[in-house]
Amino acid sequence: MSLQHPSQETPNAAANASAVQQVEGKKRGSGWRWVWRFFLVLLAVAVAFHGWIYWQVWRLRTVNPTQTAFMRQGLERLRQQNPKAELRHWWVPYERISPHLKRAVIAAEDQKFLDHAGFDLEEMEKAFEKNRRRQRVVRGASTISQQLAKNLFLTGQRAYWRKAEEAIITVMIEQTLDKRRILEVYLNVIEWGNGIYGAEAAARNYYGKSAAELDEQEAARLAAMIPNPRFYHRRGVTPYLEERAEFLQGQMQFVAVP
Repeated sequence: MSLQHPSQETPNAAANASAVQQVEGKKRGSGWRWVWRFFLVLLAVAVAFHGWIYWQVWRLRTVNPTQTAFMRQGLERLRQQNPKAELRHWWVPYERISPHLKRAVIAAEDQKFLDHAGFDLEEMEKAFEKNRRRQRVVRGASTISQQLAKNLFLTGQRAYWRKAEEAIITVMIEQTLDKRRILEVYLNVIEWGNGIYGAEAAARNYYGKSAAELDEQEAARLAAMIPNPRFYHRRGVTPYLEERAEFLQGQMQFVAVP
């Protein structure tokens, strides 16, 4: 049996080790390239999606939305029980909505509506502290602009990514539409009961009149329903609803509308 001197093995071993290192280096490089490609694809998708959202927001300057994400979700829910179900929704221009309802909704949902740029930081801080003390969500701080962003394009799902999307769309809305148009769209698309969307459908359903004819008390009661419209649609007027509506009537005198 012949034996090789260790020094004779060194060049071959070194060459093999170098080849292995090159292969491993190529694999690592290939792996990072796939990571970057995946990241770039995600970025392109995000840019395209937000570009589409911005185009939809831009169109709202002159085009009235016929359906929203919340409406589609509501119709799907209704058709699970009745495949032929339809939503009740009629668009009416800003001038044909009672000024009482405009004041009542601002008093109920966003008293600083005319002053902020989409977010009420003071209310957000108060809501955070109250929810932290209760260790659950008991108070929200969404402005009318934030609620409109959610209603138009998102769902009611509670998730951090949804809040981030809501914030981005809110900025788009505030930068593209004036306050009058934001309030007009909001009043025409928000839910006021199971399958009932917008001020006109709400006024017809609950009072048998148009949105333009709502008086102060009726407007305050509709505004008080906004946080939980399906509950009040099902249960009717409750002592809390009446108490809340009475409080809003007192606040309405201090509210300005666009």
